[in-house]
Amino acid sequence: MRHVVLDAGALIALDRGLASVRGYVLLADREMTTLSTSSAVVAQVWRGGGRQARLARFLGSDLVAEIPLDPETARRIGTLAAAVGSRDVVDGHVALIALDRDAVVLTSDPKDIARWGVPDERIVRC
Repeated sequence: MRHVVLDAGALIALDRGLASVRGYVLLADREMTTLSTSSAVVAQVWRGGGRQARLARFLGSDLVAEIPLDPETARRIGTLAAAVGSRDVVDGHVALIALDRDAVVLTSDPKDIARWGVPDERIVRC
């Protein structure tokens, strides 16, 4: 079973009802894949209120694991950021989640994720 990590663009696409992202949710519902995202990603896209009902239902379900940013991971991201020349901590956390789990990243910006060392064959544009 392949693990899929959703970045901010993927959560926004899901909230907008994009069919390709809904397909991954359906696969997770059928236990054909597992999904996760970063708490930093959630913070980046969450605005609350009724306008994000679809996203709220998804995040409240058992179909996605929300991975917190802990002190050890924060330091790993900082070290990697210095090495790759990036300041985007959120993308860094998504990349580390994917790298640690040998996962695919579902993203709206493949270049940003590739910069962090995720191989191109494990990046899917949504």
